Amino acid sequence: MDEPLIRARALTKTFRRPDKGPGLAGSARHLITRKYTEHHAIDGIDLDVAAGEAVAYVGRNGAGKSTTVKLLTGILVPSSGEVRVAGVVPHQDRIANARNIGVVFGQRTQLWWDLPVRETFTLLRDMYRIPPERYRATLARLTEVLDLGPLLPVTGRKLSLGQRMRADLAAALLHEPPIVYLDEPTIGLDIEVKDRVREFLRDLVANGTTVLLTTHDLGDIEDVCRRIVIVDGGRIIHDGPLAAVRDELARERSMHVQPAVPVDLAAIRAALPGTEVSGEPGEFSIRFDRFAYSAGQVAAAVMGLAEIRDFRIDEPGIEDVVRRVYEGGLVESPTGAPA
Repeated sequence: MDEPLIRARALTKTFRRPDKGPGLAGSARHLITRKYTEHHAIDGIDLDVAAGEAVAYVGRNGAGKSTTVKLLTGILVPSSGEVRVAGVVPHQDRIANARNIGVVFGQRTQLWWDLPVRETFTLLRDMYRIPPERYRATLARLTEVLDLGPLLPVTGRKLSLGQRMRADLAAALLHEPPIVYLDEPTIGLDIEVKDRVREFLRDLVANGTTVLLTTHDLGDIEDVCRRIVIVDGGRIIHDGPLAAVRDELARERSMHVQPAVPVDLAAIRAALPGTEVSGEPGEFSIRFDRFAYSAGQVAAAVMGLAEIRDFRIDEPGIEDVVRRVYEGGLVESPTGAPA
């Protein structure tokens, strides 16, 4: 069997945090020494990711997601255990590892702050020694998909968050790495560009790129990934198909409706048995199970009783799914997959 492209075994990372207030050692000499508490950010993670797989790696803040990615990129050195990415130990051969990966951190940028985006891309071309023809073709494709044309002459510091995310995504993919780590890749993007980015990521995966995606947007995960890994306290608490988790814990949807004139909520309840209708005749919400009703069926039932001025549909965020897993909402089978 081929070795997974990403492989971690018993991986740990421990940080020493200084305690508040120094302790005294050697009272005769009155020497002051710091006391430390060890924090296990990663505590024995085993993880395999096959070539071409798209994996959602999620958890609440402080669960260990970013630390894991930093270990995989070689930014951090493991305290114990082993990790290999495309046959390379990341922290031992950072240059070889860097050629194999692309990374987008939502709150950090790899753009040069005072250079136009175009010149940042040129520098990255030279750093990765990308052949001119390949560079031009890749940049043209990224420019079209991410609508980069207006951004190329703009300096990094003048970009909005959404613009920076688009430019950072392109910068991470210029050298066409086989592995891409993405942290909140659609943050700050409008709906149209977000859809184009998701389509681009789906194409990346379809063409064999391996993606590890960290996000709080369930739409990103559902569009790109088929597997979800949930971490808590530096440990993996669930690893399995996304569809099983979504079907069990993300079934509810809410439609918020503003009718043109007040409606009889009792009539709405009668037309949609099994749903939960709340609010006032002039503005109400319908909570429904997506396996019992589609959004179109709910909207059609409402429009049959009232003229709708406006409505929107809320889907559960991935943080809701993760929270329910933490609360024991996911029933595991003996094999560890959802029953």
